[in-house]
Amino acid sequence: MNVLDQCLHSYFTFNFPNSLQDELATTLLHQCRESRYTVQKIIETGGDNEAVLFEALNVNDEIQKPDHLPAAGSEESLVRKPPSSSNDEMMDDLDEMIFGKKARLNQEKRLYGGESSFYSPIRVYVYDMPSKFTYDLLWLFHNTYRETSNLTSNGSPVHRLIEQHSIDYWLWADLIAPESERLLKNVVRVHKQEEADLFYIPFFTTISFFLLEKQQCKALYREALKWVTDQPAWNRSEGRDHILPVHHPWSFKSVRKFMKKAIWLLPDMDSTGNWYKPGHVYLEKDLILPYVPNVHLCDSKCLSDSKRTTLLFFRGRLKRNAGGKIRAKLVAELNGSKDVVIEEGTTGKGGKNAAQIGMRKSIFCLNPAGDTPSSARLFDAIVSGCIPVIVSDELELPFEGILDYRKIAVFVSSSDAMQPGWLVSYLRNISSSQIRLKQTSLAKYSRHFLYSHPAQPLGPEDLVWRMMAGKLVNIKLHSRRSQRVVKESRSICSCECRRPNSTSPVPFS
Repeated sequence: MNVLDQCLHSYFTFNFPNSLQDELATTLLHQCRESRYTVQKIIETGGDNEAVLFEALNVNDEIQKPDHLPAAGSEESLVRKPPSSSNDEMMDDLDEMIFGKKARLNQEKRLYGGESSFYSPIRVYVYDMPSKFTYDLLWLFHNTYRETSNLTSNGSPVHRLIEQHSIDYWLWADLIAPESERLLKNVVRVHKQEEADLFYIPFFTTISFFLLEKQQCKALYREALKWVTDQPAWNRSEGRDHILPVHHPWSFKSVRKFMKKAIWLLPDMDSTGNWYKPGHVYLEKDLILPYVPNVHLCDSKCLSDSKRTTLLFFRGRLKRNAGGKIRAKLVAELNGSKDVVIEEGTTGKGGKNAAQIGMRKSIFCLNPAGDTPSSARLFDAIVSGCIPVIVSDELELPFEGILDYRKIAVFVSSSDAMQPGWLVSYLRNISSSQIRLKQTSLAKYSRHFLYSHPAQPLGPEDLVWRMMAGKLVNIKLHSRRSQRVVKESRSICSCECRRPNSTSPVPFS
């Protein structure tokens, strides 16, 4: 048995006689200190093995303490036993140990730290596609930006929608910038395909959808499909290591089924099947990215000056399709409630200003589902310092492997929200201390949703690559497996996660 095995095994399973306990515990702690690095590695790589995480975190707590030892049997006893009450309490305690104050410094250093938080950067090859897929579309967007008469069927400005879904531009702009101007260190652009971990497809699918004629757009989609699928790297992996930005649910829709094994950059999973088909999208393969906020950041001065007198605020289109039908029902339920403001959204600069002012004057901002489970309004609320109240039972959130949205938002099931008087009563019962904690977290979290050039550490571009790092091993597994398995020789299992997401309110202490 090596030093670490002895440390963990003895520390948690042996019952020492009182006469030997202090001496032996001192020796074991000395050995644990020598194994500090290994203990940290267990914490970082423990995955879902809660037993290992629990034990390693206990050891880690002790090796961070000064050399003195507490008396046996005291409240500060070396052996900290898990709670013996309900399973929920045990999970809460484990969650606090992993994500709470005691682990926060180590977690933030590992997840949010500098260059040392990654062993090596992700290497990305950016395809040099013909200009009709890239620069020509950017110029088309630029040259028609002032045409405010260009609206969608529901009256939304086309260019505003393109900006909301412009994640393809922000990622591409950072990747192709000169290294001397880039701030992100966890991703590098490589110029040889054999050196790449991932391949980025720089096709502006949203711009082409909104600004080209329908048949012209479909023809361009078919050309892009052929260009990409003709590449040797695509055929080697069947596209599994290729990144395809299809953030608007209508973009690239006519041909994307032929690229369903690629990594799609999405606003959500859309379980209705109206926009993204079942079997084409799932969390193990794809990545959820935030919309680009439509309002300006409420900075520290704005937050301190804000007089938030409205309990709950919503401004937007009240009637939506598919999963967004709950909006109209919520409006009927909430209209007339004291300290609640529900307004029909309007387009243009005036509508944007009204939404921004309303959010900055409100404690909570209502975020029901749109045409898909997600809505850009969620990210407008976050950067406005308004606590989101999420009423979207099947919403998947960006970067949830890194960010804990429970710290900044309130999650409410649709069935609860529709009960007469329930939602307003629930919000009024949230304590002022809980509200302050969430507002403080909002001020910290807002940086994770602000796209910029150059891309900033901890910004959304940065978190994309941190999330991608977690997919690399699985991507290589399935790519290599597909290369050696004879077609039709066995059934190929799928990673699709079929278990539906669900939302229920969490009681406040």
